[in-house]
Amino acid sequence: MLRLENLIGTQYTVALKREDMLHPFVSGNKFRKLKYNIAEALDRKNEILITFGGAYSNHISATAVAGKLAGLKTVGVIRGEELAANYKGNATLEFAKSNGMTFEFVSREDYKMKEDKAYLASLSEKYPNAYLLPEGGTNTLAIQGCAEILTEDDADFDYVCTAVGTGGTLAGLVAASKAHQTVVGYSALKGTFQATEVEKYTQKTNYVIKDDYCFGGYAKIDSQLVRFMNEFKQETGVLLDPVYTAKMLFGIIEDIKLGHFPENSRILAIHTGGLQGISGMNKKLKKKNLPQIHT
Repeated sequence: MLRLENLIGTQYTVALKREDMLHPFVSGNKFRKLKYNIAEALDRKNEILITFGGAYSNHISATAVAGKLAGLKTVGVIRGEELAANYKGNATLEFAKSNGMTFEFVSREDYKMKEDKAYLASLSEKYPNAYLLPEGGTNTLAIQGCAEILTEDDADFDYVCTAVGTGGTLAGLVAASKAHQTVVGYSALKGTFQATEVEKYTQKTNYVIKDDYCFGGYAKIDSQLVRFMNEFKQETGVLLDPVYTAKMLFGIIEDIKLGHFPENSRILAIHTGGLQGISGMNKKLKKKNLPQIHT
């Protein structure tokens, strides 16, 4: 747990929970989401994990490693059929392949079928005895794992903050939260549609989702966010990921400045990992002549 009061310079109590340190390659919320799904696959005596993701997906990378450690083969259905011809130089996919994952590259249009029953049935037919994991790993077992992020030691905090992608981590935190706590989800995408996902897994309503600091949408960043990440690393020694946690912490600090948190609030922020994507992001930044993320 890292205290951030000196960095923020306020009377607020702010702490960062280092879920990124759970495992070097299956870190943060990916560790939590995969924990019980891997156990279920092994219990069912499945031999293959099949899941979905983009070219720089933290989930794809983590599933490849987790599957290898569990003795399971892994298949990644990857958005973008153009990558089939040449994905060399993509650090995420090369890493996943080095850990035994094979790929099914599909068009962006076909990728939209990732929840279609007929399409999933065709995958199951192609890969017998496979365990299907949804995009981002979010399902009931994933929520169970994410709920374990919060412990009794965290009960004193008034606010629990997390970055939001598919909404699974947020749902787990809401499910585990105390009655006096508010869970704040900082969306990494435009929109707050993830509320429908949270509603699937809990009846609690002590949460809010905001997209004020999504920086234009998923995986979009600018020089301001890069400077923030580099300054945060210099001040604390903690590396943030550009897609999720950096946006959340930027948002928390801005919301404190704007008075959106009551004075003397105790705020817990969750570092959900995802650092593997920095290499790919730096390549994108270089092409745009933007500053690099310091590692």
